[in-house]
Amino acid sequence: MLSVSCLQPSCFGYPLSIFFIIINEFCERFSYYGMRAVLVLYFKYFLQWNDNLSTAIYHTFVALCYLTPILGALIADSWLGKFKTIVSLSIVYTIGQAVMSVSSINDLTDHNQDGSPDNVSVHIALSMTGLILIALGTGGIKPCVSAFGGDQFEDDQEKQRTRFFSIFYLSINAGSLLSTIITPILRAQECGIHSKQRCYPLAFGVPAALMAVSLAVFIIGSGMYKKVKPQGNIMIQVSKCIGFAIKNRFRHRSKEFPKREHWLDWASEKYDKRLIAQTKAVLKVLFLYIPLPMFWALFDQQGSRWTLQATTMDGNFGSIQIQPDQMQTVNPILIIIMVPVVDAVVYPLIKKCKINFTPLRKITVGMFLASLAFVAAALVQVQIDKTLPVFPAAGQAQIKVINLGTDGATVQFKSPLQSVNVMSMESTGYMTFDTSQLQSVNIISGNKNTTEVIMLPGGSRHTLAVKNAANIVAKWVSLLNSQDMFINNLPDTINITMGDTPFETLMSFSASNYNLFPGGRKDNIMAIINSIPCSVTSKTLGFGSAYTIVINGCTGNTLDVTYSEDISPNTVHMAWQIPQYFILTCAEVVFSVTGLEFSYSQAPSNMKAVLQAGWLLTVAVGNIIVLIVAGASKLSEQWAEYVLFAALLLAVCIIFAVMAYFYTYSDPNEIEAQFDEEEKKQVKKDEDVYEKQTEAVSRM
Repeated sequence: MLSVSCLQPSCFGYPLSIFFIIINEFCERFSYYGMRAVLVLYFKYFLQWNDNLSTAIYHTFVALCYLTPILGALIADSWLGKFKTIVSLSIVYTIGQAVMSVSSINDLTDHNQDGSPDNVSVHIALSMTGLILIALGTGGIKPCVSAFGGDQFEDDQEKQRTRFFSIFYLSINAGSLLSTIITPILRAQECGIHSKQRCYPLAFGVPAALMAVSLAVFIIGSGMYKKVKPQGNIMIQVSKCIGFAIKNRFRHRSKEFPKREHWLDWASEKYDKRLIAQTKAVLKVLFLYIPLPMFWALFDQQGSRWTLQATTMDGNFGSIQIQPDQMQTVNPILIIIMVPVVDAVVYPLIKKCKINFTPLRKITVGMFLASLAFVAAALVQVQIDKTLPVFPAAGQAQIKVINLGTDGATVQFKSPLQSVNVMSMESTGYMTFDTSQLQSVNIISGNKNTTEVIMLPGGSRHTLAVKNAANIVAKWVSLLNSQDMFINNLPDTINITMGDTPFETLMSFSASNYNLFPGGRKDNIMAIINSIPCSVTSKTLGFGSAYTIVINGCTGNTLDVTYSEDISPNTVHMAWQIPQYFILTCAEVVFSVTGLEFSYSQAPSNMKAVLQAGWLLTVAVGNIIVLIVAGASKLSEQWAEYVLFAALLLAVCIIFAVMAYFYTYSDPNEIEAQFDEEEKKQVKKDEDVYEKQTEAVSRM
């Protein structure tokens, strides 16, 4: 009997079509959050953008994702309907994800096969095209999918509809959680045709595949859907009502026209009283939305500034190595835990203490907690800054000396004179010089000496490798941040592979290019010397570190290597980010969930879509605020920027608390009931007039 019932349009009392919608939403959220999780690191490490530009483009993209829902709602309600809008924009969405995956293929423009794109502009153009298509797709379907799911239920299925929205919200969090765990792991893999690089094509490709699955599943259920025809968009009616009221008020601005109770009453010549009253109720709530974008300005920095902060921290959790972009999973994990705990424990305890914890007070507390989370982030950043290397300024250069010979060496830098002694197979720390005064270097080793003229670019670190052989040989290498390179200290030409990454062929006493490797793990180093393979397991390469690895020889197929530390590993543990994530998640629970609940309780039944659009708009404006504040502040210290955002939100929180104090709660149902009663009276009055007129006519 069970299998037969499930073949019908309904299953377990639910429309069968909603299962396709829930699977569709899970796959789409996996696709979006999976791509977004690795996006800022893709900007930084693949496109080679600095932290500020990466943050700016990231928040521009997120803002666009929350602006386009208005467009999607207009298309669905006024033209195509929800089903066709979802299908059409999902196709655009899938194409965008595929373009992002293609844009991250290093071999696409790496014609000389050196491991770096030869034409970064091509990758940037493809990336921006992909992101625009994704923003249009994900934003466009955002207001349609949940509403389309609600359309599948009959009027007598209110209980099932409520449970559907709970499952729908769970599918969103499940997709978000799984994707932010999986895609950073895929990104950390190495792949490529000519050279092995971080596997961004796979990290973007899997979300693209999930989006294609989402689209396919949704289309498969087409025959089971209840499709409501477009009935016009209420946002357009509200906009026209507001526009007419403003225009009419401007026309009658003379004192000879009597004032009206509310400025929207100037629309009464064209629009009915019910629409005007509903618009007043909506504007009353939208006015409270004005301070809210500042909360989202802080909240959405989890995917940008906080992820970049994690790149300067130690992700070694014992047997598990956490990637910087995986720290974002803390939020959805805590959300799943905190929502039931707050609802079942915290709120009842507050109620028992006889504290009137109104929705607006909850939102105020949420804003305060978000501000506190950024204070915590600033404290962590202060500790990180103490451990970070100090790089030279634009007019300076830092030099480290490595002695690869068997004799000690003395290196003398002239003008100003500075001398340093380096024992065999040892290295110095970095010394800072003004490039304008750094003219030459004199190297003495054994009974030989040589002098070299120096012309080094400023603002960077350099390594001087010296060796006393037949003659003193000097080799200059410029450091790339948090990457590793090899120096061949043998008389023979060798080929080196580390992990799955091959380096170029190294001549005697030459240095390789730098390469980037996942932090917190060991890799196998393989060198082919005179056709003989020699290997050794590397030391653990700490997060954020950089090493120069010297190949000294091979004994019994075991490679002899020496490590020279260019940049120390990160020492502040990623676990120190958990408190700021915990505080921000608590803020989200009392702010976001309560905000939606409050908006729905204060909105007329046919105006909930308008407030949904307004709520999404606050997220978009919040991300735009990040661009403005980060761009205008010009703060050189990251901790200071965190404090600035915390202070701004605290100030906005105080303003919102004052606005909330003067807000008067209303019941839209009572207002609508009054209009219903008035309409009934008017209908009864019209009927009575009609009857009297009919009687009068019959008497004639």
